[in-house]
Amino acid sequence: MRRMSVDRGRQWRFLVLVLGLLILHAAPLLASEDAGHSEGGAKGWVATDTQRVLNFAVLAGGLYFLLRKPASKALGARIEGIEKQLKDLEARKQAAENELVAYNEKIARLDQEAGKILAEYERQGQEARARILEQAKVAAVKLEEQAKRNIDYEMKSARERLQAEIIEKALTKAESRLRERITAADQDRLIDEYLAKVVAS
Repeated sequence: MRRMSVDRGRQWRFLVLVLGLLILHAAPLLASEDAGHSEGGAKGWVATDTQRVLNFAVLAGGLYFLLRKPASKALGARIEGIEKQLKDLEARKQAAENELVAYNEKIARLDQEAGKILAEYERQGQEARARILEQAKVAAVKLEEQAKRNIDYEMKSARERLQAEIIEKALTKAESRLRERITAADQDRLIDEYLAKVVAS
């Protein structure tokens, strides 16, 4: 329906154009007729003028019928091209708007993802901190136990060395006292007792 109204509008415009050309071409003929009447005194319409007007009308009509369809097709093609360009531009505009919406959604998702990643890193950091503290506690307990064992060992070694040193000093002191108190008669008596035990056995 719209296409038919567009075609009729074109036809009317073309017809007005042809009539305008006809009037423009006929105006000089009428002017020359008026000049002829004033100069030569001839009366009425001259046959050659009629023939010229008829020739022009036939030429204009022929041009109209010959050029009507090509001009209509050319104008229709031009209109179709413009409509196609408009549709293409509209489609591009819609695609650009869709891309803009998609990019905005991606940006929003990226913000959400960044928040999630930061939260995940924070959670992992807290877990790593707790794990390190737990490992440090275990290591501290092990070091404490090892230190206790080392201290116990050192204490035992020191006690044994102290006991050995005390015994050695006690023996040395007892030997020196025995030497001071024992007499030659005591020594002879001890020797005799020892020999008696050896012989009895």
